[in-house]
Amino acid sequence: MGVHERDSRDRGPESVPAGVGLTTGEVARRLGVAPTTIRTWDRRYGLGPAAHTGGRHRRWTPMDVARLERMCALTATGIPPAEAARTVLGEATQEPAPARRAAPAPPEAAGEATGEPAGEAAPGRRDADVPPRPSVRTRSRAGSGLRLGDVRQECKGIARAALRLDASALDELLETAIAEHGLVAAWTEVIMPTLQAVGRKWESSGEKYVEVEHFLSWHVSGALRRGAPPTAADRPGATVVLACVPGENHTLPLEVLAAALAERGLPVRMFGGALPVESLVTAVRRTGPAAVALWAQSRTTASRPLAQHVAAMEWGVRGARRGPVVLTIGPGWTGRTVPGLPRPTGLAEAVAVLETVVSR
Repeated sequence: MGVHERDSRDRGPESVPAGVGLTTGEVARRLGVAPTTIRTWDRRYGLGPAAHTGGRHRRWTPMDVARLERMCALTATGIPPAEAARTVLGEATQEPAPARRAAPAPPEAAGEATGEPAGEAAPGRRDADVPPRPSVRTRSRAGSGLRLGDVRQECKGIARAALRLDASALDELLETAIAEHGLVAAWTEVIMPTLQAVGRKWESSGEKYVEVEHFLSWHVSGALRRGAPPTAADRPGATVVLACVPGENHTLPLEVLAAALAERGLPVRMFGGALPVESLVTAVRRTGPAAVALWAQSRTTASRPLAQHVAAMEWGVRGARRGPVVLTIGPGWTGRTVPGLPRPTGLAEAVAVLETVVSR
């Protein structure tokens, strides 16, 4: 918080024009906490906006947000909320040290790039001075050096909630992203970039953040199931079978594909991770699907012979036999393309291909 900002606070709350500043919901998405948490901190500890508007909805200025960021940082270290609030309010009333003002952080270093607790407001951080509009793209590191890159603002809040292992806030932020953007866009532009950032941090820190990756993945899986409509009823020859190849346990991409297909009213049979070859063949014969999507995360699990075997399967009476269209999906199939089999490169493309196959 800068010198001039503190001086303006010392003059007491002022009226601000309606529409200036962030709403409580926007602040919650930015900080990665539930809106109810912010309202509770306001009601119990007096951490609400210093200024007031003429309307019914409260607006948060950069100074107000900086105080909440400090509150998030303190509570993330295990300090009780009441004690953390006293500390934050005490800091806000202290006179700044003369002739000492931190220089603004460069754009590529904005945020906590040195392993500070998630949500802590470092001196001079850019996002405490100029709050970005919600749902816009911004380059940021969401605490503990997570490099998110050029992503939607929601990614930052989700990453912080995951780093704090805040289940309630994480569920609310994920469900809001799905409701606002739809399953496909929420996965592609919000959830997947955050998962990738956590994965990169885990790989580069000696498995320090494994619990964060597992925690985030579990809550994403739950949000996908809650956001998807009930499974569509079977239609002969219109079912889609989804399965990971043997030895592959990364099911989350298949879960979002299943949810997206259910959202479009397509019958889906999801078999999850590491389905043995014999079980996959049995499942295909029993369901007689229009399409089979085989997910492989790693090249070591992608099997061309398996994909070709499933694609060659047939059923039905002589003269009217049919078989499935087999899609090879996931990064494991890169460089291992099977001739004649669709190879969609993303979720939206996979959904489009399967919609086309089922509608034939």
